[in-house]
Amino acid sequence: MATRGPLQGLLFDCDGVLADTERDGHRVAFNRAFAEIGLGCAWTEETYGPLLTTGGGKERMSRYFDEAGWPVADADADARSALIADLHHRKTGLYLDLIEAGAIPPRPGVARLVDAALGAGVPVAVCSTSHERAVAAVVRVCLGPERARRIPVFAGDCVARKKPDPAVYTLAAETLGLDPARCVVVEDSGIGLAAAKGAGMRCLVTPSAYTRDEDFSAADRVVPDLDTGGVDLATCAALVGAGR
Repeated sequence: MATRGPLQGLLFDCDGVLADTERDGHRVAFNRAFAEIGLGCAWTEETYGPLLTTGGGKERMSRYFDEAGWPVADADADARSALIADLHHRKTGLYLDLIEAGAIPPRPGVARLVDAALGAGVPVAVCSTSHERAVAAVVRVCLGPERARRIPVFAGDCVARKKPDPAVYTLAAETLGLDPARCVVVEDSGIGLAAAKGAGMRCLVTPSAYTRDEDFSAADRVVPDLDTGGVDLATCAALVGAGR
């Protein structure tokens, strides 16, 4: 049951918000997947950053190959889809290995804010375009199994359209019975911000390593991280109360 107070739900993105996973997690796993099948490509930090403006790993790879050239130039649409599916399956397993090894720590203040919300009866969820197994692993490893059991995950292909489309946030609100106008989203990117605002929610941004130079003028608040910004449950309730 949702809280009766002004703040009805607290929704987190995963990558870049719960942990800064993109540079040393997803990018590394993509490159290992490319190497496993003998592709002569590797995403440097400089290459990977611009690709993050495309939501979803499969979509990101398709964009890259569309721009850089497909490994098999004359492959038809089915062959290209099969290649992307195989790479994404491999990459997910490799990424899970990195997460399970504890290679990527949680960002400051996330566990504290989650505890405050759950303790006050405010539903918490994680909404991401990444593979559901990968998101669930990040939640479990970074926040611990006790918290994870109380946090539903909306991820992967649960919606047809990825961020910046608001579909994943709209689905979370509908599923949990939340009023979007009384929800606060914690995001780290421009496409995530657009998705949150498109769903009619307030959005607090904690930029990550790859998104610090993006335009967050539409955000309700921007802080370096939740601890540095002094963000607590009262902060989130104030964002809902203030409107935008």
